[in-house]
Amino acid sequence: MGLISNGTTIFDAGALDSGLAKGAMTFIKKLTASSSGTLTFLHGSSDVVFDSTYKEYLFTFKNLHPSATAYTLFQGTTDGTNYNTTITSSTFAAYHDEADTFTASEYRTPADQAQGTSFQNLNFADSVGTDNDMNMSGSLRIFNPSSTTFVKHFIATCNSASVQPMTTQTFLAGYFNTTSAITGIQFKQNTGNIDAGDICLYGIS
Repeated sequence: MGLISNGTTIFDAGALDSGLAKGAMTFIKKLTASSSGTLTFLHGSSDVVFDSTYKEYLFTFKNLHPSATAYTLFQGTTDGTNYNTTITSSTFAAYHDEADTFTASEYRTPADQAQGTSFQNLNFADSVGTDNDMNMSGSLRIFNPSSTTFVKHFIATCNSASVQPMTTQTFLAGYFNTTSAITGIQFKQNTGNIDAGDICLYGIS
């Protein structure tokens, strides 16, 4: 039995219809940290694409390890120089310590911004330590950053092996409150450098 939506066959005998348009994830750029103060993805620089080519962009974080106990931040630019775009955001987190003595899920008010221009926290409160096994991994999605009509929404999910020690899953959502195109994204720590790890950028079509 096939699955038909609005006259279009989606599945036929369990298989995706061969004539149906399908999305794709295209690798754009990988930056590898090495005691890096910042990692910057700017459209038109070093083969970075971050414009109307794609309606959605995905950043992935793989084992970001800090030089000092810290958490990771990001901000956008509309002029290629200043990373201070107005942000409104909301954050909550769930965590569990290694000793199995403490679990919680909570709204993270200090990580939020209400028309703020600071760098946005990705994994606020449970900072990643400098022990060799501590790091942060996750992803950040930004929707239609080249729009000159609408605000630019973002969603992030990150997991930190933090100093407590515990695992912390952080959920972040918000938007860049501007109708100017966002042309680049910069990442850094709130203190120290990104000692090691990769950040990759993909375009979603």
